Amino acid sequence: TWRVWAIYMVLAANLSEEQVLTQPCPSCDATQLCNCSSMGLDFIPSGLTSKITTLNLAHNRIKHIRSQDLQQAVNLRVLLLQSNEISSIDEDSFRSLGKLELLNLSNNSLAHLSPAWFGHLFSLQHLRLQGNSYRDLGESSPFSSLRNLSSLHLGNRWFSTIRQGNFEGIELLDKLWIEGGNLSQYEPGSLKWIKKINHMIINIRSVKVFSAIVRDLLHSVIWLEVREIKLEMIEKKSLVQNSTLPFRIRKLTFKDASFTDQYISRIIVLLKEITSLQELEAIDCVLEGKGKWNIDEIVSSGQSFVEKVSVINIMILNFHLFLELEGLESQINKLKALTIASSRVFMVPCKLAKQFSSLLYLDFHDNLLVNNRLDETICKEAWPSLQTLNLSQNSLKSLKQTANCVTRLPELINLDISQNNFGEIPDVCAWPKNLKYLNLSGTQIPKLTTCIPPTLEVLDVSANKLKEFGLQLPFLKELYLTKNQLKTLPGAAPIPNLVALSIRRNKLNSFSREELEGEQVGAVHLSLMECHRSLIVSLICILVFLVILVLVALGYKYHVVWYLRMTWAWLQAKRKPKRAPPKDICYDAFVSYSENDSEWVENIMVRELEQACPPFRLCLHKRDFVPGKWIVDNIIDSIEKSHKTLFVLSEHFVQSEWCKYELDFSHFRLFDENNDAAILVLLEPIQSKAIPKRFCKLRKIMNTKTYLEWPPGEEQQERFWENLKGALKS
Repeated sequence: TWRVWAIYMVLAANLSEEQVLTQPCPSCDATQLCNCSSMGLDFIPSGLTSKITTLNLAHNRIKHIRSQDLQQAVNLRVLLLQSNEISSIDEDSFRSLGKLELLNLSNNSLAHLSPAWFGHLFSLQHLRLQGNSYRDLGESSPFSSLRNLSSLHLGNRWFSTIRQGNFEGIELLDKLWIEGGNLSQYEPGSLKWIKKINHMIINIRSVKVFSAIVRDLLHSVIWLEVREIKLEMIEKKSLVQNSTLPFRIRKLTFKDASFTDQYISRIIVLLKEITSLQELEAIDCVLEGKGKWNIDEIVSSGQSFVEKVSVINIMILNFHLFLELEGLESQINKLKALTIASSRVFMVPCKLAKQFSSLLYLDFHDNLLVNNRLDETICKEAWPSLQTLNLSQNSLKSLKQTANCVTRLPELINLDISQNNFGEIPDVCAWPKNLKYLNLSGTQIPKLTTCIPPTLEVLDVSANKLKEFGLQLPFLKELYLTKNQLKTLPGAAPIPNLVALSIRRNKLNSFSREELEGEQVGAVHLSLMECHRSLIVSLICILVFLVILVLVALGYKYHVVWYLRMTWAWLQAKRKPKRAPPKDICYDAFVSYSENDSEWVENIMVRELEQACPPFRLCLHKRDFVPGKWIVDNIIDSIEKSHKTLFVLSEHFVQSEWCKYELDFSHFRLFDENNDAAILVLLEPIQSKAIPKRFCKLRKIMNTKTYLEWPPGEEQQERFWENLKGALKS
């Protein structure tokens, strides 16, 4: 029997696999874009045709790609297979994809890369292979046929080796990203096959491998970005060893890197040898030192060719002990642009600041600069050529002191001091004579005074507390007043050369003719709400009215008011005891009936029961309801004070509004108690479709509970009265 069971399991597995293989992706029908991502697929779905240009199979459980899976998708341009479990691919799986431009195989389980996979992908421009499990790229180049490749992303945490011929066949790349955190073996010359790389990113920890790669890239890469490296070993070899001019590398970025004092000194010296290097960048880096750099070695190595330095979010572990870097003056006098942002800078020594003789652009945004230290940072003769200064997002408090400091910058044209908390603004300030751009947005100033320099061409005072604008600024071309409290437009006469005005999110409510006099408005970008407020408000009111109308119509159609009224009555009744005490029972039965059946009830049933021996006392709404009392309360009280509730059912009954209330309340108070307090008398046959759907319990009770049916013959009627009297006595 175990053999039979094993055969059955194999056949069942094969059948299940065939079902999955033939199951199409539902979003692929008659469309050029086929999104089958995150659908739990174990195989590439069947039915892929030549109409499809984009196929997204990401985030599934695909383990294997077969030769025939993509055979018909000859016009495919984009194939996304990332985040699956792919461990094997048939050699000719991509053979028919000659028009494919993007292939993403990242984050799978590929233990090796085969050149045969890419042999027919002549149009491929973007290839993503990162996040797999291969340790190297093989003995030769997997990419030798990819002549149109533009971007390549490869590597993983196990990737350890790059060999000489691995990149043969690739000549030009816009972007190359190698995740080589554990890259330990690099054969020199491996990357020299690539003649030009616009941007290369490499995650690397080995200083030795980093140096070897830089030597190979001197003539090809324009921007090199190095991530996660820990520069602590001192590299003695030259980075340009045996290399000939001219070099191509222009920009070098370190991201998420860490440096020691010793290596910083050495890297500065080594980078000077790369005469083409113009820009240095350090982002999210850590400096493990106190500034004890080998100044003598740095100075003796000659002049630096770098013109732009950016330091963003650098962490200096011992910043309170950091030295003033005296002696570096000769290394910075050719620098044109300097950014030190989000790095807790609170001052620059005056002596060092004076040496930036060629600096044109200085960005200190998001630091800890305060006014009493700003005198030291911008001392007399400091930053003599500076034209643009960004001091936004610092801790400056005094606008007057800030203005006095920047007057020492005779060439200053652009000044950004936004998002400082000035609060107040003086009547008079001194500014550089050439100042043309001033950003005071988000500085909590309540008004504008003649402190604002009249030389300005661009003024940004957005996000403040301004209630008016009346400055005389004859040269002003652009004015930004967004997010203030202005009620009127600025006058046209004081700003005759204005070209652009941004005044959104204020409190404007009317324009006067005088405010609009001046030059013809050129390009204005206003929202629909700002242009047609009355129309928008009217449309909103009409829309609200229509919504209310629709709700009323739906409420009428689906008896919402009836439900609400009954719910209210039920909530009131829920506060009362479910059954009245025996002493409060006044009637043998409350009779619920339609007015159209009153002749039978009042002339036949009441006479028979109330004249019986002993007589029964019945509660009828015509006779026994309390005058002036809300009818729903009358119904509730009568049912509660009656031993039984007797329903006279007929076609008229189920169409009666008040019978519905009585019956529905009985649902809550009687039927749910699983007792016999309700007696059903069927005066005439009722079709089930005549019973309203909301009375589902009546349908259920009529199917499960015995009811008395009024017979046409006199002999049967005697039996009917006996049964009814017996039910009332029970």
